[in-house]
Amino acid sequence: MADPQSVRTVLDDLRAESDALDSIVAGLDPERWGDSTPAAGWTVAHQIAHLAWTDHQALLAIDDPDAFAAELTYAMGNLDTYVDEAAAEGARLPPAALLERWRSSRARLWATLVAQPQGVRHPWYGPPMSTAAVATGRLMETWAHGQDIADTLGVRREATPRLRHVVRIAVRARDYAFAAHGRPAPAAEFRWELIAPDGTLWTFGPEDAEQRVTGPAVDLCLLAVQRRHRDDLALRAEGEDADTWLSIAQAFAGPPGNGRPPGGTSGSSASAGSAAGGTGGGRTDSAGGTR
Repeated sequence: MADPQSVRTVLDDLRAESDALDSIVAGLDPERWGDSTPAAGWTVAHQIAHLAWTDHQALLAIDDPDAFAAELTYAMGNLDTYVDEAAAEGARLPPAALLERWRSSRARLWATLVAQPQGVRHPWYGPPMSTAAVATGRLMETWAHGQDIADTLGVRREATPRLRHVVRIAVRARDYAFAAHGRPAPAAEFRWELIAPDGTLWTFGPEDAEQRVTGPAVDLCLLAVQRRHRDDLALRAEGEDADTWLSIAQAFAGPPGNGRPPGGTSGSSASAGSAAGGTGGGRTDSAGGTR
């Protein structure tokens, strides 16, 4: 059962991450919402529309599980188009209306998650998720899609301690990443030693593990949400399994996709836009990968 304080921490971090992205898009000229982002076929408007839509889906799952079950049935029958259709619908709104839709959806979701009783689990596209897992997944997605927007607009974002939530998803999803590529999960545990944004060390796994991953925490996040190629990051692996993981890491469920090309940010990073996240069972996304 999650510590109520830890749940509130991730919820507050989710709100801060959303506000940070809001500050980037709030003052955009309307025509810039139509700029193409590194995610093939998606504009800035598509990215924000997707975040608003996923908030709505999370609210539906909590408030009306039967209606969400019907939505899930539809999603499973339309995997190739499900997420893109929703993003395209929202992207057709005038920018001011779309921004208000996102602000409203994320505020309602935050208030709903804060009010959830301790220990409850919520239905989702993958396994049911705890309140903390829902919030963690939403933070991961907000940061990942925010990176696409920042890259498009030439904005350099400062890494924050909030990235620890994204790192935790990536670490917990290690075995899922191997399974998504048709590989057995390594029997041996990994050791991760990552330099946090404030210069401290974030560590996961046993100290004496032979399989090790080291480097900046922000680079691991960029790798795991497939916003950068491993060749462009300062991550290092010791051990064959750890080296393999750096080529297949993903902090989202669904098909692994092709990732981003070396030396740039453009390209398709998965088969569908990411549709919300969590950490249950190693699954950190819903109806596809992170676009």
